[in-house]
Amino acid sequence: MIDGVPANYIPIFIFIVISLIFGIGTLVVSYFVQTRIFNREKLSTYECGSEPISDARNPFPVRYYIIAMLFVIFDIEVAFLYPWAIAFNHIGFFGLTSMVIFIALFLLAYFYALWKGGLEWD
Repeated sequence: MIDGVPANYIPIFIFIVISLIFGIGTLVVSYFVQTRIFNREKLSTYECGSEPISDARNPFPVRYYIIAMLFVIFDIEVAFLYPWAIAFNHIGFFGLTSMVIFIALFLLAYFYALWKGGLEWD
């Protein structure tokens, strides 16, 4: 034990210190290395490649949030499929039936969203 710190925690503290030095170091180096050429194109407002045509305080349509939530749902579904595929040999028939039920519910929700027009971008 060194100064009241167990020896097992010393590598963790070293890792944290190196991480902080690396993070702060890259920020400092990039500040001094970057080019500072400001032109009209660089200072213009960027909105997905199109010119801004209206006030920025206009609310987004609800459809935007629905598409964003559907993307998160698809992403979570893939995140569940990967560990299931890795452990497929160990979980057996129970894991297979659980995943079939999960995918069936997911497809049911997908077709419901498709039927309601939630995936169409107007």
